[in-house]
Amino acid sequence: MTQPVMNPENYQVQLDEKAEALSAMFSEFDVPELEVFSSPAENYRMRAEFRVWHEDDEMYYVMFNQETKEKYRVDYFLPASRIINDLMPLLTEAVKESKILRHKMFQVDFLSTLSGEILVSMLYHRQLDDAWKEEAKALKQRLNDEGFNLNLIGRARKMKIVLDQEFVIEKLKVNDDILTYKQVENSFTQPNGVVAQKMLEWAVDCTQNSQGDLLELYCGNGNFSLALAKNFDRVLATELAKPSVESAQYNIAANNIDNVQIIRMSAEDFTDAMEGKREFRRLKDQNVDLKSYNCNTIFVDPPRSGMDEGTCKMVQGYERIMYISCNPETLKENLEILGKTHNITRFALFDQFPYTHHMEAGVFLERK
Repeated sequence: MTQPVMNPENYQVQLDEKAEALSAMFSEFDVPELEVFSSPAENYRMRAEFRVWHEDDEMYYVMFNQETKEKYRVDYFLPASRIINDLMPLLTEAVKESKILRHKMFQVDFLSTLSGEILVSMLYHRQLDDAWKEEAKALKQRLNDEGFNLNLIGRARKMKIVLDQEFVIEKLKVNDDILTYKQVENSFTQPNGVVAQKMLEWAVDCTQNSQGDLLELYCGNGNFSLALAKNFDRVLATELAKPSVESAQYNIAANNIDNVQIIRMSAEDFTDAMEGKREFRRLKDQNVDLKSYNCNTIFVDPPRSGMDEGTCKMVQGYERIMYISCNPETLKENLEILGKTHNITRFALFDQFPYTHHMEAGVFLERK
């Protein structure tokens, strides 16, 4: 039961190694000097998930070593935010005192914010009833009396009980602006809050003095759309996941932004719509006239699989391309297409996941 070593004293060394590896990986491209954005060396993750282990009267959190698959006990998790670490022992101690709450609980998920809110999801291998709900209400009150700003969710097979909301409200500082974001349980959000702020500031800096409109694919909850809106006349953004679209609409209103429009649509369908191959009723229903947009810049933040060839070719039609990638391998593949028509003028590494091999990269391309 050995926990992998994460030593804050070695943080800079591992970051330097990542920067060197990323630069070498893209050496065949004509890239500018790499801009490196560091993470806090500890307490940087806003999300964490733990299995719950029951041993006689004892109950504790465990994780599994990805290489050996062996479980190890977790009483303090260095990557997790301070609020998660503060809450972890108080939650287990309180749950242990209740047979109803602890019975067949097998996992706890935490979603926290830089702004101090936290959402806890408790997962069970049994159906939850009114007795569970009453005990959970008392647990929530007890923990909030300890000074937390906390909401609870109980989950079981085909069952979900929410006390009292299934989201947190995050506030991110982007240069001199404070942006409000609704982040929903089980929906994608940037896991490293401090690095997320740096990513937004980098994107805003790259697009200073832009003209025309911005098109964004894979916009999620509007994370980048809202920050970039001030640099463009209008922003047209697409996202397929319904909860993310609903959060994005909430975030647009919460930030009093009037030049961003979100469409629930896949990147592939949107490509067909832009090229006139198909008509989509949802565009007509939302009074979206694609021809009215003057999009000189496109922003893409695709899944790990990157963009398909058709989307890459569509993206080539824009003067400027901003590409955020969670997978340098597929970024490299896409750049082999995009590099034929565009030059890479900015190149960045965002250390979202310290002490891992994971690298988040950003490139800004301009037409040759």
